[in-house]
Parts: sequence; C-alpha cells; structure tokens
Amino acid sequence: MADKYPAGRASVQEIADLLGREPQGDARVVLRYRSNGCAVVLENYPLFYDGTPMPTLYWLVDRELIRRVSRLESEGTIKLMRGTVDQDSLAASHRAYEAARDSLLPPDYSGVRPHGGVGGTNRGIKCLHAHLAWYLMGWDDPVGNIVTDMIDISRDEFVK
Repeated sequence: MADKYPAGRASVQEIADLLGREPQGDARVVLRYRSNGCAVVLENYPLFYDGTPMPTLYWLVDRELIRRVSRLESEGTIKLMRGTVDQDSLAASHRAYEAARDSLLPPDYSGVRPHGGVGGTNRGIKCLHAHLAWYLMGWDDPVGNIVTDMIDISRDEFVK
C-alpha cells in the first residue's frame, strides 16, 4: 500500500522509534511540543498495510504523558469518570471521532471499515490516552478535557 501521508513531518524511522516497533500502517506526527518539537500525537491511517481496520485515529506517543495517564487509569479514574462525564457530550465526541477517521478513507472504499469512536468504542470510556490525544488535537472531548486538568497540562503547550 502506498504511503497515504506526504513525507516531511516525520520519517518512518521516527514513527518506529515512537512506537517502539515498525508501524503496521501509515501514520504521521500531527502534534508536537511547542517548546522542543518532540512528537506527542500520531495520526493513523484507518487501515493497516494488510487492509485490517485501525480504529485508533490519534495515538499518544509522548512517553511522559503516557506514564502520567497510565497512572490515572491504574488508580481507577475511568470508573470514577463514568458517573460524572456528560454522556451526551461523550457520545457526540465518539461520533465526531468516527467521522474524522472515516473521512480519511477513499470515497469509493467498500472494504471492512474501522468501527467505534474514541478508543474504538461507541459508548463510555475505554482509554484515557485516546481521549487525551483526541482532545489535544483540538476536538471537544469531555474526558480529554478532564484529563488535561488532572495531569496539569494545557493545549497551549503543543503545536500542530
């Protein structure tokens, strides 16, 4: 499969280094720290090279942010958020995520499509990392918004 993204912002080697393995599909760095240019979020093409659907559009790759968000997950934050996050806003975020991801597929694509919204689910909260990456990309996501407050970061720290 040909590269779906133009070269320039990240090399295949940079992406492999960020993932800790060879990429299974096309991706590009779409968010970096304003201060030092280090990668924070990857955008994944919705299909792997072999045609397998990839539900995760935005992938958090900054190791420190991953560590901090993983700590929240291990402390039971997802369970706590389930009862406090506005469900209508969360559902709207899932729908917007799915639409943004699917817009990258060719208009005439007829194969198996990725499914679900943020974190590959249509309801609820599955992965704080995915919600944070989505929110940092500028989308309205109630979970990502809460996570930024919990780990004390701001969208202003990053640049697309």
